[in-house]
Amino acid sequence: MNGILGKKIGMTQVFDAAGKVIPVTIVEAGPCKVTQVKTVEKDGYSAVQLGFDEKKRKNTTKPLKGHFKNANTEPLRRLKEFRLSEDVPSLGDEVKVDIFSVGDPIVISGKSIGKGFAGVIKRHGFAGVGGATHGQSDRARAGGSIGQSAYPSKVIKGMKMPGHYGNVRKTISGLKVVKVDTERNLLFVSGSVPGSVNGYLEIRKEG
Repeated sequence: MNGILGKKIGMTQVFDAAGKVIPVTIVEAGPCKVTQVKTVEKDGYSAVQLGFDEKKRKNTTKPLKGHFKNANTEPLRRLKEFRLSEDVPSLGDEVKVDIFSVGDPIVISGKSIGKGFAGVIKRHGFAGVGGATHGQSDRARAGGSIGQSAYPSKVIKGMKMPGHYGNVRKTISGLKVVKVDTERNLLFVSGSVPGSVNGYLEIRKEG
């Protein structure tokens, strides 16, 4: 296996052998259940579907109840496919955090924190229009011109403007495993990862 599902617990710091402070994110990685196995012969590609975080049976739809019954697992809240190259697991197998080792380069994907409606300075990093003097009083955080009047007489697609900020899928690479706690299924990852506390994450080995 080259990946697992997890949940962001929070951030802290650890010290390396030289006494240097390393900011880390603590991730509850697994245990995950194998809920489906896809093969090249049947599906055209090799992959495994993992499920994470149990939920109540009464909150599960009938099709998903059947899906989990086939895998001999309890209903799970999150499902995600991971591509496979070798070591194909079986239905109902458990994938734990011990698939990672200290020093492994990893890639983590998750949903960023939603910030609601935001202006161009916060959303796109604009510097603002004009100075603080010369009479302007209400243009400090304005976006400025968004197009021309004569040609093309319209706002061009993709124009950076105010709007919804955050709550989108983000992927961060270049992270490393600093510590693995197999007893508590915890993964200590260097740096920050997307999302808020208790947000779901996809952790993959890089490369």
